[in-house]
Amino acid sequence: MRRGSIVQLVLIGVVAGGIASALALIPNWLPPSASREAGRIDFVFWFVTGICIFVFAIVAAVTVMAVWKFRAKPDDDSDGPPIHGHTGLEIVWTAIPTLLVTSIAIVSAIVLAKDDAAGSNPLRVNVTAQQFAWTFSYPQFGNKKSAVLRLPLHRSVVLTMTAKDVIHSFWVPEFRQKQDVVPGIHPTLHITPTKIGTYPVICTELCGLGHALMRSRTVVMKPDEFRRWASGKGAGA
Repeated sequence: MRRGSIVQLVLIGVVAGGIASALALIPNWLPPSASREAGRIDFVFWFVTGICIFVFAIVAAVTVMAVWKFRAKPDDDSDGPPIHGHTGLEIVWTAIPTLLVTSIAIVSAIVLAKDDAAGSNPLRVNVTAQQFAWTFSYPQFGNKKSAVLRLPLHRSVVLTMTAKDVIHSFWVPEFRQKQDVVPGIHPTLHITPTKIGTYPVICTELCGLGHALMRSRTVVMKPDEFRRWASGKGAGA
């Protein structure tokens, strides 16, 4: 390939990558993060997005160059010249995707391991899902029950989940983490809230006619306010 063609290929790739980067970065695709784990998950998201933009730029550049430089002339129905394989090129385009996918797997495994590691003295909350409501109880506070998930700021929290009937899925967009809740299995989810506020709890697994109404709230509170609430009598529904 001539030097001029290589320069053109690179320029097309840069333009394609720039357009894809603008579409990825300018719109506010993600909700504000409100947990320590969300930052790590966002890193994985943007890491994978960067790799996708890199691959897209190469594919777009090669496609545009092929259409521009090697398109058939009008009324030319002849077969093109036979092209033989290039062993070195095939090794390169096999090795690079392998390295990229391996790097994604390694980064994801590290992030999942860190997000799974609960801090010292975590707050434990039992989460019960049933058609079509969430219930939260606090074993460390006399199994106090609430229809709203209340959490203290900056404290490690371990959610232990139970489904009473069908498969549900626990998700708070601002925490980024999602956990399927399957009957007979009790998965856990680790969260460390970092922002005071109220966030939606959403069921993201179709669980019946009332699925769209299976909503609750997460209220992140100052530690003193949470202790006063949790130590009070009665349900916190």
